[in-house]
Amino acid sequence: MLEIKSIDKPDDRRDMPRAHLELVNLSGLVFGKATFEPGWRWSESVKQIAGTDLCQVHHNGYVVQGRMRIRMEDGAEGEVGPGDVFVVTPGHDAWVVGDEPCVAFDFGGGIGEYAKADTH
Repeated sequence: MLEIKSIDKPDDRRDMPRAHLELVNLSGLVFGKATFEPGWRWSESVKQIAGTDLCQVHHNGYVVQGRMRIRMEDGAEGEVGPGDVFVVTPGHDAWVVGDEPCVAFDFGGGIGEYAKADTH
């Protein structure tokens, strides 16, 4: 089997305040490109959509532009930027740092459920 798709022609696009997510589905792999504008914060932009206090999606990601700060439920914090590969488990908040959009690719985790109503 060979399957090729372009993120420039996504299967799905989800818009939320100050952000959007483009998704392609490839035989069970969901690949997403997320663009978060300055001022975006999960707890302000996605919390009402998800219906949870913290993001409950598992992320495997790679940042191509901008910076994002992540705070886990237990208080642990970290910041990701261009070239960083990351894994973030459910139970976190996140926000854009600085005045540049943060663009990240997300794959192989739960990104297909991101910014969908009642994802928990």
